[in-house]
Amino acid sequence: MISSDLDSSSFYNICCYAAGVAGNLFAFVLFVSPIPTFRRIVRNRSTEQFSGLPYVYALLNALICLWYGLPCVSNGVLLVVTVNSIGAVFQLVYVTIFIVFADYIKKLKMSGLLVAVFGAVILVMYCSLEFFDHKRRQLFVGYLSIASLISMFASPLSIIRLVIRNEERRDS
Repeated sequence: MISSDLDSSSFYNICCYAAGVAGNLFAFVLFVSPIPTFRRIVRNRSTEQFSGLPYVYALLNALICLWYGLPCVSNGVLLVVTVNSIGAVFQLVYVTIFIVFADYIKKLKMSGLLVAVFGAVILVMYCSLEFFDHKRRQLFVGYLSIASLISMFASPLSIIRLVIRNEERRDS
């Protein structure tokens, strides 16, 4: 009985690891998907009608999930650390390019949001270390990771609002 438990446990661990690697590969594809947009921004030297919000939210998500994956918050989730550290670098590059080529108002707004993201992550790090034991810290940061993930995937909905407004103006 013990041998079969070990075999099923090993198989389970292998499946979990394989799913994690597959998830990292899919996440990497997600991270590189904005490259054509940013090539256009660099080529035209303008952000045009593009919004930088999805990239700010993605940076926030990557940083919070990166914090979640570190040993001081969670144990044994190295794949979470690797994918989110790569994601944070990509998103920071995207936000930086956006700021460089944005008009003055967008530049101010995006710079402010970037500072707010770093401030929020520092606050999360401080509060999670100061006020929670390891188990509750993992739960606290895990819930924040979920919230940041939802905001990241919901942020493009702001573009839909802009499209609807433009369509209404055009139809009037």
